[in-house]
Amino acid sequence: MPQLPAPDYPSEVRTRLESDARQIIGRYPDSRSALLPLLHLVQSEEGHVTRTGMRFCAEVLDLTTAEVTAVATFYSMYRRKPSGDYQVGVCTNTLCAVMGGDAIFDGLKEHLGVGNGETTGDGKVTLEHIECNAACDFAPVVMVNWEFFDNQTPESARRLVDDLRAGRPVEPTRGAPLCTFKETARILAGFPDERPGAVEATGGAGPASLVGLQLAKGEAPQPRVVHPRGAAPRDEPPGEHLSSHDAPQDTSASDPAHPAGPVSEEGE
Repeated sequence: MPQLPAPDYPSEVRTRLESDARQIIGRYPDSRSALLPLLHLVQSEEGHVTRTGMRFCAEVLDLTTAEVTAVATFYSMYRRKPSGDYQVGVCTNTLCAVMGGDAIFDGLKEHLGVGNGETTGDGKVTLEHIECNAACDFAPVVMVNWEFFDNQTPESARRLVDDLRAGRPVEPTRGAPLCTFKETARILAGFPDERPGAVEATGGAGPASLVGLQLAKGEAPQPRVVHPRGAAPRDEPPGEHLSSHDAPQDTSASDPAHPAGPVSEEGE
């Protein structure tokens, strides 16, 4: 059966969202370009993109609901059903999986009693497996509302979700302080983060990830994380957040002293 038209927002909510929408649309020469941030805006209202939210976006941008739905269903960052205050994503892409991401994800499913994309009964945590977050230096990585929690273990991940559900303070490894999913969505819509210290908070990729960028800029790369074979170890710079798995492995391909000997290319 065809669905009935989506209900509208209550008048006071509609008025507030229209004011916010005008600010967003004013940033773009073509109003249609504002659709992505507007979807974040309506997601910040209800915690997911509802039919009412898509109707609102269509009306303020003079689009059809089909056009809005096509975009909202394409991007995984827009939730299509009620979700928790904290979106806990476990990277299960290749490196994180090998380093323990699969074990973390399986452990959290059992610990929370939910499956992929499901939310705990208290509405606090939605669990999902996610693709690469470009943080391989710090694998395995867990993200909460898009903030990084690096070098996780099954035990630390369980403590993390327990703290979230209990309302205890949780600090990301890098980046801004943690906030709720609705608050995150409003920031992604393009509104300033008013929390003290949030804008000043920073954090970046690890040394291995930045080497290519430094070379492209013509800069000297960072000191080696692992000292060259046969040389004395160097003191690491204080405060550097090094990866937990940068050391070369003692395999026949990397270690001349390995019983199998170094691997040579064909014809050498």
